[in-house]
Amino acid sequence: MSAVVIETNTAVPQPTTPWKQTRRNQIVSASTVAASVVIAVVIVLLTGLAGVDGWALTFLIVSLLVTAARAFKVDAKVRKEMFVSVAIFGTAALAFTPWMSIFASVVMKGARGFQPNFFVGDMRTTIPDDELNLGGAGHAIVGSIMMVLNATIITLPLGILSGVYLTEVRGRLTFLVRFVVQSMSGVPSIVAGLFIYVTFVNYTNSFSGLAGSFALAILMLPTVARTAEEVLKLVPDDLRSASYALGARQWRTSLLVVLPTVRSGLTTAAILGVARVIGETAPLLLTSLSSNSYVFNPLGGPISSLPTYVFGLLQIGTENATNRAWTGALVLMLLVFALFTTARFIGGKDRR
Repeated sequence: MSAVVIETNTAVPQPTTPWKQTRRNQIVSASTVAASVVIAVVIVLLTGLAGVDGWALTFLIVSLLVTAARAFKVDAKVRKEMFVSVAIFGTAALAFTPWMSIFASVVMKGARGFQPNFFVGDMRTTIPDDELNLGGAGHAIVGSIMMVLNATIITLPLGILSGVYLTEVRGRLTFLVRFVVQSMSGVPSIVAGLFIYVTFVNYTNSFSGLAGSFALAILMLPTVARTAEEVLKLVPDDLRSASYALGARQWRTSLLVVLPTVRSGLTTAAILGVARVIGETAPLLLTSLSSNSYVFNPLGGPISSLPTYVFGLLQIGTENATNRAWTGALVLMLLVFALFTTARFIGGKDRR
């Protein structure tokens, strides 16, 4: 007997992508964008429009006009899609360009004083109008780190406990605690400074780093508490039920099961809280004031910080003083960028 071989068609159907643009459409779109960029640059150079922001506005208008000219050659559905695409990308560029303009301005102007002495020197024997290779902002950097660290030590336990109370305990005061936390989110920073000035500075008759830490803690608490609450809500109820089934009490479940599960999220909450207050100036003017030298004692009198350092130099207004202020702003921006990058890295590292 001979075996009969039956051939079957084993070809796997491939999915189609009708939404993908053809090569010709991609070239046309790229050419349109390039032409709009060139035309916008020419218009900015020939008119009184200002720099990058003026170019962004001109680019949006030119793109709409070019798209309108092309739209007469296509049907209504494609025409609508073209206008929506241009509007989305144009408004995104219009919103993103001012931010990039600020970033570029801080980097270019702050780089002039970005020297080693800026990070270790102080202004005790240097006047603001001296050369940039003299003095520095080391005392302001140390002061900012000290006050933010003390504020974090005060705020982090309170913020985590607030989140645990709102998500785990859910007692009778849940509504009141949530209301207070949400209300504190809208408190102006100057009000926090005034509160600490009246209750602490007047009582001790002295400005100090600890007073500045208290003011920053008031502003930092809502961010930490609300972020901690949202993170704790992500913990599956099955973990809690399993812990209760093994005989654990609620406090042991919260301490040994729930909190370790979201430790990366709680770390992110702390870093976001720090990034929220590290650039505050108004409350520090009423609590810690400023100083021209290093101060390592939180109760040792007025202490400088990067925001007050920048604010004081800008008030003087001379060339070198302004350059020092720009460098201080650059260092402050880099610190905030580092904090947000760290929060992003820690928040995405543990996905349990």
